[in-house]
Amino acid sequence: MSDFIKLDPIKKIQGVVYLPGSKSISNRALLLAAQSVGTTRLINLLDSGDVRCMLNALCNLGVIFHLSKDRKICTVNGVGGALQGRNIYNKLIISVENAGTVMRPLLAALSIKPQDIILTGNARMLKRPISHLVEALRQGGAYVDYMEHDQYPPIRLNGGYCGGNIKIKGNISSQFLSSILMMAPLAPKDTCIKIEGMLVSKPYIDITLSVMKSFGVYVDHEDYRVFYCKGNSVYKSPGSYLVEGDASSASYFLAASAIKGGTVRTIGVGRDSIQGDIGFVNILEKMGAIIIWGENYIECSRGNKLSAVDLDANEIPDVAMTLAVMALFVRDGPMILRNIYNWRVKESDRLSAMATELQKLGAIVKEGLDFLYIFPPIKVKSSCIHTYDDHRIAMCFSLAALSDAHITINNPKCTYKTFPDFFVQLSNISIFQ
Repeated sequence: MSDFIKLDPIKKIQGVVYLPGSKSISNRALLLAAQSVGTTRLINLLDSGDVRCMLNALCNLGVIFHLSKDRKICTVNGVGGALQGRNIYNKLIISVENAGTVMRPLLAALSIKPQDIILTGNARMLKRPISHLVEALRQGGAYVDYMEHDQYPPIRLNGGYCGGNIKIKGNISSQFLSSILMMAPLAPKDTCIKIEGMLVSKPYIDITLSVMKSFGVYVDHEDYRVFYCKGNSVYKSPGSYLVEGDASSASYFLAASAIKGGTVRTIGVGRDSIQGDIGFVNILEKMGAIIIWGENYIECSRGNKLSAVDLDANEIPDVAMTLAVMALFVRDGPMILRNIYNWRVKESDRLSAMATELQKLGAIVKEGLDFLYIFPPIKVKSSCIHTYDDHRIAMCFSLAALSDAHITINNPKCTYKTFPDFFVQLSNISIFQ
């Protein structure tokens, strides 16, 4: 793939899309399988940059696994406890590139056993604050040091986490809490986690708890305000574990159908999904789309019109980006997305990036600290979209081609992070003018 891709105006959307495995579930399942007693066969594992980062990290830590030729089935031999480097007396450096779903959980997972490990990443990762997680781990006894700048990777770990009472802010990233939840049961003592402030992206915590339950560990909580993790627990392999198709990835194709007409069926995720981003489908229906649910699929067709929504998007931050681009096509705007501050600490400052690129396309945008007001243009302008090395920006702005405009997406390879053949799949269901 070249440094850019040109998308001609798309006349109609029609077809079937087989979804890649969920990134969030894939990396959680890999980490828990690696720490389990027994061997786990993970089915429909996502093959993407983030998952490869997790696999590389586990390999460096001595975890033995086998991938099928298509990399969608992974058999993992669990180590039966908390992760530890193969030689605790030699410093080990692990780079996770810009994979937050690897950096945060590994930082917690490697905080129990004695070792000398440095976790680092690419330039963007070194600008993503991690202090709230570090401070929580230190409260439990972990020895964690910043190598260069306070609050940011690279991080040096020397084990020491034993449990106890810890507090963590809930309004920055749910990945911080998920990371502690997955690690704490393996500590020698019980852990009580108290959430300070509002908990963002709560459905991602539900994913974490669901995957943990599949590996035999249960966590009690009081309305997501206090979590109780029993120490000295053991993860046990379920034998086989099926990774759901990615609900966030489904959003682009379902939205395309709602915008342009035709019918799209996404296969791999359905009515019983454990992913909070499935809530996007209910919003599409509220906006006027026609939805059919199956056990393992979702089907979307365009209704009579597409209506704007005023939405607190705190629980669905990733698919809210899809809604932001859908705002180009509503006629009763503005589209209002609220409570999205955590966009600013993702792979890019997504709030600022979305505002900038939407304005290129002709939208009038009011950007606040944690909200966007998006007024649709009379006509979408042909534009070149800067993607900020952010996979979701590349994918959601491809929807702009459902207008009469010609859209160029820079650095389309950034989609390899979660959906390597995204543009192939989009082309397969597109009828061009």
